[in-house]
Amino acid sequence: MSFVERHGLWSQEQKEAAARLRRIVEEQKLEVIRLSFPDQHGILRGKTLVASEALASLESGCSITTTMLAKDTSHRTVFPVFSAGGGFGMREMEGAADFLMVADPLSFRVLPWVPGTGWLLCDIFFADGRPVPFSTRNVYRQVLDRLAKRGYDFVAGLEVEFHIFKLEDPKMSPEDAGQPGQPPEVSLLSHGYQYLTEQRYDQMEPMLEIIRRDVLALGLPLRSIEVEFGPSQCEFTFAPMAGLAPADAMVLFRSAVKQIARRHGHHATFMCRPKLPNLFASGWHLHQSIVSRESGGNAFMAKDDGELLSAFGRGYLAGLLQHARASAVFTTPTINGYKRYRSYSLAPDRAIWGRDNRGVMIRVLGGPNDPATRLENRIGEPAANPYLYMASQILSGLDGVDRALDPGPSADTPYETQAALLPKTLREAVFALRDDPFFRDALGAEFVDYYVHIKNAEIERFQTEVSDWEQREYFEMF
Repeated sequence: MSFVERHGLWSQEQKEAAARLRRIVEEQKLEVIRLSFPDQHGILRGKTLVASEALASLESGCSITTTMLAKDTSHRTVFPVFSAGGGFGMREMEGAADFLMVADPLSFRVLPWVPGTGWLLCDIFFADGRPVPFSTRNVYRQVLDRLAKRGYDFVAGLEVEFHIFKLEDPKMSPEDAGQPGQPPEVSLLSHGYQYLTEQRYDQMEPMLEIIRRDVLALGLPLRSIEVEFGPSQCEFTFAPMAGLAPADAMVLFRSAVKQIARRHGHHATFMCRPKLPNLFASGWHLHQSIVSRESGGNAFMAKDDGELLSAFGRGYLAGLLQHARASAVFTTPTINGYKRYRSYSLAPDRAIWGRDNRGVMIRVLGGPNDPATRLENRIGEPAANPYLYMASQILSGLDGVDRALDPGPSADTPYETQAALLPKTLREAVFALRDDPFFRDALGAEFVDYYVHIKNAEIERFQTEVSDWEQREYFEMF
């Protein structure tokens, strides 16, 4: 009996998808298959197997070292993995031991930019069949299961801003390597500032068209490609997806864009605010709604004239506001991302909502009897782990529903309205999460402590570096 059968890991739908992918591999004569799982940062890690070995591992799993879950954003291992419990207090994580990647057959893709290559998203398990508790995809799945028990599904539409540059110098000399290595030197594809002008779009179109074609070939529900306000900045938007799909799509999209761009002499980055002259910060706006599993009806939709949202929707909105500070480390997990929260910009700086107002954190769209009624959370950065971003939204929103919280009035002057300010730094956000009893209960103390440990490791490294600002400010003065 296989590992998958022994532990009942696949649904009937997944079993049928596995049979289909076997046929596709044979018919298209695929040579290799990439097995990947999303790590704690939402970055894909895994192994590439020759097709026959990948197919053989579908139901038996593919081993990979547990230290993948112990790394910060510099890819440094920040837990003492060779101590008792490996720094996790778990025997299974000691000594850089292995766990198993088990493919989700429903995720199978043929990669259009790589000849003869398939791709599978995996879940991770210990040898006894238990899901690894630090798997963010599993964390999100558990939250979705809780929502499903209430009779609802989560629906999300992605609106993702990022930058694409021409690669001038990839910095591949040995002295440029390190943890992290030297960033590449780049030039612009457009000067920016002409927001949504056709002229700027056409300047970026040659590279955008290559990305568009391959993203559609992956089966992702792309809706629009837009040129944003900043130099070399663009935005891709996607049709609404339900459940795991929007988070899986975001992980695949980011990875695809970076790979495609690099193969064509370009550099794509989802870093929020690159340190280049005249550039603007990028955000990730998450459109979300909750729908009934039985009727398909939108639980946010108001039925009475004069109401923007149902009582359920108002409670959910209030929950997002109530927990905005503690969930900021999930929506904006990098040190750089907090440089985006600026007053009188198109980014929020406090936990408020408004009707179709782009200065607030939550933009409410729709109205009475409008099935497209939704909440657009503008808090996120494009580097966020989508599984944690979306899980935090559902948990926060449902808490607001359960407690019948009131979101208060619409904020028509978003940068003057009195409200809780969003964290100014990642350190402040980490403290807000660490000290918040709600998320410690909802996600478990084990996971919260794990995530806080990794983020603190990144912050400590940042604190030891002397910045250009410090050198200019103090070197001559004192």
